[in-house]
Amino acid sequence: MKKIVLILFVGLIGFATQAQTAKITFEETTIDYGEIEKGADGVRVFKLTNTGDAPLVIEDIKSTCGCTIPKKPAGPIMPGASDSIEVKYDTNRVGPIRRAISVYSNADEPIVTLNIRGNVKG
Repeated sequence: MKKIVLILFVGLIGFATQAQTAKITFEETTIDYGEIEKGADGVRVFKLTNTGDAPLVIEDIKSTCGCTIPKKPAGPIMPGASDSIEVKYDTNRVGPIRRAISVYSNADEPIVTLNIRGNVKG
């Protein structure tokens, strides 16, 4: 009888301590600006959803260039909720756009790379 109680107790503890995890899911991980004019609006948005079962916290966002400025969500994103990451590219730089943005979070995949591409015509 003691063994059965011990097994049930250990099983219950194991079940109760299952870790909840945030999961970040983007609608798309690459945004193509296409051909845009110099000085055009360089703001684009990456839409995301927390498809996990714990709050998602975007800890940091880094760009490969000072010409690309990302803006992270203000607070935690609850399970099932959506938010966005705004990215502004300096369209006064003529030529091809090939930039990466790294998103650091508490999700099961802690680093996600987002890409922007296109071409700024002079």
